[in-house]
Order: sequence, then C-alpha cells, then structure tokens
Amino acid sequence: MAEKVAIVVGGGPAPGINGVISAATIEAINQGKNVLGIMEGFKWLSQGDASHVISLNIGHVSRIHLNGGSILRTSRENPTKSPEKMTNVIRALSELGVRYLVTIGGDDTAFTASRVEQEARGAIQVCHVPKTIDNDLPLPAEAPTFGYDTARELGARLVQNLMEDAKTASRWYFVIAMGRSAGHLALGMGLGAGATVTLIPEELGERYSLRKVLNILEGSIIKRLAMGKDHGVAVIAEGVAARLNPDEFSFVKDAPRDEHGNIRLAEVPFGSILKNEVSQELQAMGVPVTIVPKDIGYELRCAPPTAYDRQYTRNLGYGAVRFLLEGGSGSMIMIRDGETTPAAFSELMDPATGKTRVRTVDTHTQTFQVARRYMIRLSSTDFQGDNLTQLARTANMSPEEFKERFADH
Repeated sequence: MAEKVAIVVGGGPAPGINGVISAATIEAINQGKNVLGIMEGFKWLSQGDASHVISLNIGHVSRIHLNGGSILRTSRENPTKSPEKMTNVIRALSELGVRYLVTIGGDDTAFTASRVEQEARGAIQVCHVPKTIDNDLPLPAEAPTFGYDTARELGARLVQNLMEDAKTASRWYFVIAMGRSAGHLALGMGLGAGATVTLIPEELGERYSLRKVLNILEGSIIKRLAMGKDHGVAVIAEGVAARLNPDEFSFVKDAPRDEHGNIRLAEVPFGSILKNEVSQELQAMGVPVTIVPKDIGYELRCAPPTAYDRQYTRNLGYGAVRFLLEGGSGSMIMIRDGETTPAAFSELMDPATGKTRVRTVDTHTQTFQVARRYMIRLSSTDFQGDNLTQLARTANMSPEEFKERFADH
C-alpha cells in the first residue's frame, strides 16, 4: 500500500492556501503517494476523530490554485494546550496511516507542527509551510509569507478608494489593518496607496499610552488643515492596540482571546475608540472634523491570489513534499535565492517564549524611512518659526501651548 501524505491548514485564511494544497498533492501523487486532506485544521484530530478527511487526487486540485480560501477549510484549534489533545492528534494520524504531514499556517500552527513532530518520535515526518497576510514569520528579510502580496495589493486599492472618498466628502478615515504582532501589512497598504499617515506598533515602543497615539493622529489632522486640506486617511495596524498600557485601558487587559492566547483584536472596536477620542479633543479645540472608522482585514484573507502568490505557493507546496520524501522533517520550508530550503523548527523558536519568533518591521530600513518621509505628520521643524505659528493658529492655541501639547509625543 502506498504511503500517505496528509495536509492540514491552521489559523486564519490567506490567499494562496489552495496553491500549496494543489502543488503538494500533485507532487506527492506523482511520487506514488496517497494524499489525505484533513478538514478544519486540528479541530477533529484534537478530539481523536479521524473521520473528517478527504482523499485528494489531481482532478480535485489541478485548478484550485486560482481561488482564494481553502478547500480543506481551517480552524484555530490549539492541541498544544493539553497533553490529551496532543495524544489524540498523534493517535488519529496513526489510525489514518499518515507517514508525512504538511502543515500550512502561521506562527501558532508552526508551533503545533513542531510539537507533532516531537510527539510522533520519528513515526511521522513533518514540514510546515508558512502562511499569513501579516508577513510576521521569521523568513529571510527578502522573503514575504505567502498571502501577504495579495493582501497588500487589495488593501492598498481599498485605501486608495477611501482616499478619493475622503477628498470628495471632506472627511477622514481611520483604517484599522490586520497585524496583531507586526505592522507589515498596514505599512504596505499605506505606502502602496500613499495614505496620509500610517501608524505601526514598532515605531511606538513596547508599551505606550493612548495619549501618544492620539497626538500623532491629531497632529496629522491639524497639519493637513494648516495646508488647506480637510481630508485624509490614517492606516493603523491593529497591533497598536495590543501594546497600549493595559493599566490605562481595560479593553486591552479584558479583551477576548483565541485558542492560542492571542487577543481577538478584530473584536476590539479600536477604530471607534480612536475616532471618539480624537473627535472630542479636536472639537474642544474648535477644530471641526468628520472621522469614519473602517476595519480592513477579513476582505483580504480569501481574495484570489495574485500571480506572485500563485507561483510562490506552487514552489512551496512542491518544496515541502520533496523535502519530506527525501527524508527531511521538523522544519519550515522557505525560498532563499530562488530555491526552496528548510529551516529547522529549533532555529525558529524564541527561547523566551518557547514559541515561533515573530518578524517585526525594522524601522531603521530605507523602506520604512521612505514611508515615514512621505507621511503628513508633525516633525521637529514644525515646532519652530512660521510653521509653529501657523499650526498653533489652526489649533486655536498659542505657539507655546501647541508645543507643550504635541512636541514631546
């Protein structure tokens, strides 16, 4: 009987999942293996249920790389939360006769994959394919995670549309972009669309007050008004909320969390909170402004992948199967210098947390500096001379008051 390759998808959707499934299935079958698609991530495996499985053939997958979503669906089930669940996963995979496992997912699924490889003790070889629109997995600097290119492209187009609407209707939009741990997507969307201002957690520090965030946004609005512009779009990474001082704002401390312990930032009305605070404070200054909060995230996750992500995921799916069938295990597959190459799970772990390392935005790179220079934000030159006088007049303050309010933030 032919050996079996199983494919499982975990975490949130990302454009290109079906491309990995397609390529991995085709290559495995061409190498004489049977392929099983595990439905809904680790949800059923964690219960020891091996019945939610489909047998994949080339006819099933030959054209799915063009489509968003996941034919295997997905879930955020976290079997690493209990020894019983991990035992159930290994037992269910063993009952199915799985020899090779391809996992597709983000940092949490990568961690689960590493645990499956450890618990299986050589009986199951495991390879992880990194997936997330957040682009926050520890790949080489020049390598994005698959799905990011598609999400950035569509997100930038949506922000561009909002910028035109803002201009037409004389308003501001506060766009909250997905990215709980890193600001890659927000920065890519903002830079791609030429947004008025983009705010990511990496430039703000590990912990900060809401006052710092409000001053940046209010300063941008006032500066635009001083330039004769009554409209704009601020793109704000949702991760900005996660790093707010929890002692100052209970919504951070008390926010609901997923199976992996991450704050469900999509359930925190961060855009509305910012809109209300900024609107009230500008109103008190006598500065009229209309602000509309807008979340952009779920619209991006199941979009049809770009040509880049289609090609990228084909290479990753093929590379994952080749790695496994050549005897490899316990690694994440990536592309370096045009070739698929593995990185051992042990190299990807953060010693402090025991989980997969997170790749954040390096604010010292030219990419970030270019993005920053083309934003409309208060800078050191705005707190002297005629610039200060004009900005203070716009905010209905004295120059001294304006400098005291905004210069240190």
